[in-house]
Amino acid sequence: MSMYKTIVVHVDDASHFEARLRAAAALADAHDAHLVGTAATGMSVAAYAMLTGSMGAMPGDEFDSLRASGNASLARFAERARQLGVRSAEGRLVEDESRAGLLLQSRYADLIVVAQDSPDAPAVRGLPQYLALHGPRPVLTVPAGYAGEPIADSIVVGWDGSVPALRAIDGAMPLLTRARSVRLALINPEREVGLHGDEPGADMALYLARHGVPVDVVVERTEWPPGEALLRIAHDNDAGLLVTGAFGHSRYREIVLGGATRVLLERAPIPVLYAH
Repeated sequence: MSMYKTIVVHVDDASHFEARLRAAAALADAHDAHLVGTAATGMSVAAYAMLTGSMGAMPGDEFDSLRASGNASLARFAERARQLGVRSAEGRLVEDESRAGLLLQSRYADLIVVAQDSPDAPAVRGLPQYLALHGPRPVLTVPAGYAGEPIADSIVVGWDGSVPALRAIDGAMPLLTRARSVRLALINPEREVGLHGDEPGADMALYLARHGVPVDVVVERTEWPPGEALLRIAHDNDAGLLVTGAFGHSRYREIVLGGATRVLLERAPIPVLYAH
């Protein structure tokens, strides 16, 4: 059975950090995984030196303050991880901005856990989609309201036949194989000619079943936008997790049409696992 053995969680001083830590801690416990809390100073030494006008400039009080803030966040992470029963954890401070730091850390992890995209956190706005689009690992986004509900008990998978959706399924396999119920959701599959075979969802359902996933196919024909339809299916099935490809169609088309990825990034009330 596949498992996550290294999980990276983004650490900062935001009020909703508790939600993503709870999710990461629960997954680390379920998979006996090592949890890496990663905080960023927000600026590299090289960038600081360039701003001061000299590559030879030594970081001063301002840079020390950024380090102190990051280390304080990591100290809170270590204490809460201990309280939540995480058996193996460490904190890492990266002297860079969050995107670059987490992107590097993602190379050596099985899963990246970050906050849901939110206008209330402009410093990291766009972080989930950046990591999904540019990183090698699946990204789990956690909404601020998450309070420790089971993630892998009931799962809805958005399947549109795309490569990003397939990568999301593969990235979620450690969760799918442990789930009590998995719904493979297809939204208006006849609109994606050539991606589903003669019977939409049948081939992917068979693939999942061979991995021991308890899967049912749900075909939804609706005028609702795909993202809204997936949220409704998740709600109706009391799902604790959505799994979906990020920007499964062209990114330009998704942005222009307000695609499923953007809806889920900003509005999903449950954790969502993405890959591209």
